[in-house]
Amino acid sequence: MAEAEVKTESVGTVVVAGTANLAIAAAKAVAGLLSGSAAMLSEAVHSVADTTTEVLLYLALRRGARPADTRHPFGYGKESYVWAFLAALFTFVVGAGFAITHGVTTILVHQPTGNYLVSYVVLVVSFAIESVSLSRAVRQIRRESRRWRATPRRYLRLTADTTVKAVFMEDTAALIGLLIAGVGLGLSELTGDELYDGIASILIGILLLAVATILARSNVSLLVGRAVSERVHRQIEHELAALPTVDRVDTLMTMLLGPDDILVAAKVDFHNDATGADIEAAADEAERRLTERFPEIGYVFLDPTRSMPGTDRAQRTQHENEQAPD
Repeated sequence: MAEAEVKTESVGTVVVAGTANLAIAAAKAVAGLLSGSAAMLSEAVHSVADTTTEVLLYLALRRGARPADTRHPFGYGKESYVWAFLAALFTFVVGAGFAITHGVTTILVHQPTGNYLVSYVVLVVSFAIESVSLSRAVRQIRRESRRWRATPRRYLRLTADTTVKAVFMEDTAALIGLLIAGVGLGLSELTGDELYDGIASILIGILLLAVATILARSNVSLLVGRAVSERVHRQIEHELAALPTVDRVDTLMTMLLGPDDILVAAKVDFHNDATGADIEAAADEAERRLTERFPEIGYVFLDPTRSMPGTDRAQRTQHENEQAPD
């Protein structure tokens, strides 16, 4: 899939999710006000938070896709992680904060609940709409995981496209939240005790906290400068080592500059009899091979060097960091 197509698909996934969340937020708010349910109002704020994050993710895609210029020679890809981080922060503060606070208030005050029927109808319709949005994100994840020859789970954990990751996690959390709200409402109706409604609201808040924390950590990691996965690292190293004039690759470092942009820098030990022309040709061939295999690679820098003891320190460090939990 071409780079432009990947971006277009990500934009479409975000727009579909944002439109769905906006409609759902309005319906949940009406149902929450009519029923007085803390869980329904928390779900309404949940959807408002999701809608806001989709707007921020849309900005992330648009601003991160701007071409490189003299002040930003590597492009604006990392700016997308700034907006995605703000989206996670908004979910953390607004969505989770309101849900937990309102749930605690409901438990302490025990306000009487009104019409349950409207809430049940809204929950069912919302579940159907969220399922459509989630299915689109799942299809994109499956296509991209096949392109990278990885399992969907591994792709989702390591992808630099934080927008599709955010949509998937938010939609999944939304479906779980709807189930929690439904159970809380049902128990409150059966027992006549608003305690369960309040507990459901708190659980929805905790769910949002978990999602926001995972997304925030992922975006911080990418902002700092995360390397490609260990498997892709090994494949890049293999391609470089297979060049005819290369003896060995001493150090290989990579960095994800954006959702569709990878930087590759390597210290390479060439044959002793390699001429300057041979090295130039090898550099051109390395870029051709790598970009052919991984179109996301935008920059390839080779540093001819002699083999020195300990020069693979950075490579070992990257390998150790890859083994650490993300």
